[in-house]
Amino acid sequence: MNEYDSNRIKDLIKKINYTPTESLDEANCYILNTCHIREKATEKVYHDIGRLKKKFRNKIKPIVIVAGCVAQAEGDILLKKEKYIDAVIGPQSYHQINDLILSAEKNSKHLNFTEFDVVEKFDSLNFFKNSNNKISSFLTIQEGCDKFCKFCVVPYTRGAEFSRSIKELIVEANQLVENGAKEITLLGQNVNAYNFKKKRISDLIYEISKIKKLLRIRYTTSHPLDFTEDLVEAHKNFTKLMPLIHLPVQSGSNKILNAMNRKHTIEEYLETIKKLIKAKPNIKFSSDFIIGYPGETQDDFEQTLKLIKKIEFINSYSYIYSARPGTPASFLQAIKLDEAKKRLKLFQNNADKIKLKYKKTLINKISKVLIENKVKNENKYFGRDEYFNSVIVKSDNNIVGQIKDVQILQINTNTMFGEISSNINQKDYAA
Repeated sequence: MNEYDSNRIKDLIKKINYTPTESLDEANCYILNTCHIREKATEKVYHDIGRLKKKFRNKIKPIVIVAGCVAQAEGDILLKKEKYIDAVIGPQSYHQINDLILSAEKNSKHLNFTEFDVVEKFDSLNFFKNSNNKISSFLTIQEGCDKFCKFCVVPYTRGAEFSRSIKELIVEANQLVENGAKEITLLGQNVNAYNFKKKRISDLIYEISKIKKLLRIRYTTSHPLDFTEDLVEAHKNFTKLMPLIHLPVQSGSNKILNAMNRKHTIEEYLETIKKLIKAKPNIKFSSDFIIGYPGETQDDFEQTLKLIKKIEFINSYSYIYSARPGTPASFLQAIKLDEAKKRLKLFQNNADKIKLKYKKTLINKISKVLIENKVKNENKYFGRDEYFNSVIVKSDNNIVGQIKDVQILQINTNTMFGEISSNINQKDYAA
C-alpha cells in the first residue's frame, strides 16, 4: 500500500511542477513515506534523515517531509526531536501534499497534517489520473481496520475501515490497464472486508474481470474472519483470479489467537482453507506469523509448527513479536528474547523446507509466467507465475507484458529459472 500511496503522491505533485528524480543530489524536496507495522520504523526515519543532513551539509537544504504511518503515529515527536524535518503528513492526508510543499517553500516550519479524512482523500485523488505504468500494478480498494488485534497499530494510523466505490475503482482499474497493466492487485489493510453499499470484494472482482486486456487479478491482505462464501465462490468462477491466497493466521494456538484478539479459531481457519480447496483444488496459501507473542509457551509454538506442516504454506512470513507503541499488547510482559529467537529460527527452518519441497515439484513442469520486465544489461526477463513465484527466462525478443509457458529447469530459495516452451501437454502444467 505504501508503494501505491507513493505513486499517487507522484501524480499529485506534478500539478505544482515537481517531478521524481533518481538522484538524491538533485532533490529540492525529500519525501520519506513510512510504515509503522514493524519494529524500528522510527529509528529508520532518523537514520535516513541523518544521511540526508550529511549529504546536504554544504548545499541548499531540500524540503524534508515524513509521510505515512510513522508520521501519523509520532508526528509531533518527530518534529520536536529532529529540526531538519519541515513537515509530517499522515496516510489519510496525503491528498494535501501540494499545500504542504507550497507552505514549506514559504519557509513555514514544523507543519503537521495528520487528520483522518479518508473520504476527502479519495475524492481528491479521483481528479488525478493514476499514471503508474507497471505490468503488475496496485489498486487500493479499502483502508483501515476495525478488528483491533492487540498487537497491531493499523487502526491507530490508518483509522476505521473505509471502502471506495466500485464505480471509481473501475475507472482507476481501466486507467491502469490503459497504461499497460496486465495484472492488478487489489489492496487493503483488510481487503476482504471491502463493503460499499452492500457490494463485496467478489462483486468488484466480477466487474474488474470484464476488462478485456486485464489478464490477472490478485488481492491482499485478507482477514480469516471476513472470508465469506461469495469470495470462496469467486475463486471457483473467475479464471482471472489467481490461485494463491495470502491469509494471515499469526499463530497455530487458539490460546494465543484469543490473546491477540484475532476473533477466529484455528478450527474456523482450517474450515475456510477446506472450502477454498474444494472450490479450487489447485489453490495454494501463504501466511504471516508472529513468533514469541507475550504468553506463548513451547506448546503454543509447537501448535504453530503443526499448522504450517498441515497446510504446507508455499510462503510464510514470520517475525519475532515487537511491541508497537500505544497498542494493548505493548503493555504485556514479553517472553525472553533468546527463546523467541530460537523459536523463530526453528520455525523458519521448517517453513523453508516446506517451501523447497513445493518448489521441487515444479522442476520440469510448465508454469504460466507473466513477464514484468527485462533484466538490466542482460538478455533475460523477470516474471511471476500464477502462484507469485519469481521466474527468470532468456529471450531474444521483447516479451514484456506477455504470459509465457515456461518450463522450470532450476530453483533456489527465492527464484526459479526456466525456458520458454512450445511443446506442451496438459499434464506438464504445474498444479
